[in-house]
Amino acid sequence: MEEIANNENGNEKKLTESKVIPTMDSSVDADQSNAMQEESMEKLMSLYEESFKRFAEGEVVKGRIIAVDKDYVLVDIGYKSEGQIRIHEFKDENGEIIANINDEVDVMVEFWDEEEERVVLSKEKAAKVKVWEAIRETYDNDGTVEGVIVSRVKGGFSVDVGLQAFLPGSQADLRPIRNLDEMVGQTLSFKILKYNRKRSNIVLSRRAILESERESKRSTTLSSITEGQVMKGTVKNITEYGVFVDLGGVDGLLHITDISWGRVKHPSELFTVGDEIDVKVLSFDLQKERVSLGMKQLAPDPWTIASQKYSVGSRVTGTVVSLTDYGAFVELEEGVEGLIHVSEMSWTRKIRHPSKVVNAGDTIEAMVLDIRPENRRISLGMKQIAPNPWEVISEKYPIGTTIEGKIKNITDFGLFIGIDDDIDGLVHISDISWTKRIKHPSEVYKKGDVVQAIVLDIDKGSERFSLGIKQLQPDPWKTVKERYEVGKEISGIVTNVTDFGIFVELEEGIEGLVHVSEISKEKIKTPVGQYNVGESLTAKVMNVNTDERRIGLSIKRLEFDDEESLLKDYVSNMKPATSSFGEILSESLHEKLGDSAEKETARKSSGKTSGQVSETSEKENTKE
Repeated sequence: MEEIANNENGNEKKLTESKVIPTMDSSVDADQSNAMQEESMEKLMSLYEESFKRFAEGEVVKGRIIAVDKDYVLVDIGYKSEGQIRIHEFKDENGEIIANINDEVDVMVEFWDEEEERVVLSKEKAAKVKVWEAIRETYDNDGTVEGVIVSRVKGGFSVDVGLQAFLPGSQADLRPIRNLDEMVGQTLSFKILKYNRKRSNIVLSRRAILESERESKRSTTLSSITEGQVMKGTVKNITEYGVFVDLGGVDGLLHITDISWGRVKHPSELFTVGDEIDVKVLSFDLQKERVSLGMKQLAPDPWTIASQKYSVGSRVTGTVVSLTDYGAFVELEEGVEGLIHVSEMSWTRKIRHPSKVVNAGDTIEAMVLDIRPENRRISLGMKQIAPNPWEVISEKYPIGTTIEGKIKNITDFGLFIGIDDDIDGLVHISDISWTKRIKHPSEVYKKGDVVQAIVLDIDKGSERFSLGIKQLQPDPWKTVKERYEVGKEISGIVTNVTDFGIFVELEEGIEGLVHVSEISKEKIKTPVGQYNVGESLTAKVMNVNTDERRIGLSIKRLEFDDEESLLKDYVSNMKPATSSFGEILSESLHEKLGDSAEKETARKSSGKTSGQVSETSEKENTKE
C-alpha cells in the first residue's frame, strides 16, 4: 500500500512538475500552456490506471514478502493491495514454513477480486510456468534437463524434472535393462523428445545422450586402439561365454577362456555390470570393429615355471575343484591343476568314485607323481603321503600266523575278513572246510561274524592276502587210509544216488563211491530206484586215493566173500569118505567164482588188493 501511495505521490510530483512552465520565453501564450497542461494530466491518469491493471491473470511477476500469518503470505507486487498466497505453498517436506519478510519470490496472478480489491497469487504455479518455459527453451536449443527417476510405470519410468515427465523403457539405456528397479532413485540427464503444455505431457530420452557420448568416444577409441595395448574398460554385459567390455564407445569381448589362467565356471562369479577392469587387446578388426580382449594375459603363464615349483616326488597342498568318475582335479594355484586318479587315492581300498574319499572344496595334501608342462598336466597321488601297508604286512603277519577279524563281505567265491589298515584277507570257499561240500559261504557264515583264520599267502604285487579257516584243523584225509584200510567192511549212509554209482557218507565230510559196476555181480544199468538217500549201506573198501580225496567201495565183493565163506564151511564139515568128491566140487566152484571175480577186478581195479591175495592163498591151500 505504501508503494502504491508512493506511486501516487510520484504521479502527483510528475503532475506538479508538469505544471512548471518555463519563464525564460515570455512569448509563449496562454493557449499553448493550457494544452501542455491537459496533455500532462492525461499521461498522469494513464499511469495511475496502469498501476492497477498492468498484471494479467496467469502472468508471472516478481514480488516481495511483506507479511506472514498462519493462513497466508502477503506479497507486494506493485498493486494497490497486497497479493495473497496460501501458507502451504511455503512449507517444506517437514512442514516447516520457509518464508521470510523481504524475500523476493516469483508468483503467478491467479485472479483479481474486484469487490474485496485483492489479488490471489500462487508460488507453485509460477514455478511450473517457469519450468515449462525452461522445457520449451531446452527443447528449442536441443539441450538437456536433469531429473530424478521417481518410480516405474507401465512402459517405462516417471521422472521429476520440476514437472512429471515420462521416460520410455526403450529410451532408458543403450541396451535393455534387466532389473528396472535399479534405475529408480537415480538422478540423470535427459533429452526432451517432445512436450505438450496443454496436455502436460513431456517425453524424455536418456539413450539419445548415451548414443551421442558413445559416438564421440568411439571415433577417438578407434583411432587409438592397437593390438597388445592395455586399456581400462567398463563391464557392460555378462554372458555364459564371456564379458562385453566398453572401451569407450567400442565394445570388446573378454572370452571366458581369457579371463583367468585358472578355472572359471561362469563370468558372473568374478564380474558385475559396471565394474571397471584392465584388459589387454588380443586382436582388433577395424573394418568389422571387433575387439578380442584378454585379462589373464596381464600375468605370466604359471605353467612356464610349474616344473620348477612342482618337482616329481614333492608334496603339495591344493583345493579340490571338481570330481569325475576317474578322479579328482586339485588346484595347486590359479591356473595350475593336477589330477588324482582313483587308483592313487588308497593303497588298500578299491575306490569306485572319488566322492567316497574327497569333496569339492576340500583342502588336501598330495604327492607329485608326474608333470608335463607342455601338456599342462600334473599327476598327483594321495596314497603316497602314507606308507604302503603292503610293504610291512608280511612282516606283521608271517605265513602261518593265526589272525582274528570280522567278516566284512561274503561273495560266491569266499569270505573277506578285515584285518587292519583297510586290508582285507580272502578265505576262498575251498579253504573253509576240509570235508563239507559248501555251495555258498553264506551257508556257514554271515556278515559281521568274528572268525579265526591262518595266513596262507601274501602277494604284494597283486595286493592279495590269502587266508584259510580249514587249516586251523588237521586234514582228516591224511589219516583216512589208517581208518579205512583196503578190504575193510564199513557201513555208511547214502547221500546221493546217480546213474554211475552211489555216494556213501562214512563220517562227517568223508564219502565213498560204490561204482555201478561194484553194486552187484549181475549187470546193473543204474542204481537209481534201487537205493534211496538216507538208507544205511554196507560195502567193502576197494581203494583209497588221498591226493584226489576218493574212496572206492564195493557191495559185490561182499557177496563173493559170503559165497566163499559158505563154501569153506561146507568143505570143512564134509566126511572123509566123500572127500574126493568134495575136493572136486570145491575146485570146480573155486575156479568158476575165481575166474569171474578176476575178470571183474581186472576191468574195474588196478590189481588185486592185499585182502584178495590173502583170500586166494587160503583157497589154494584148501584146494591142496
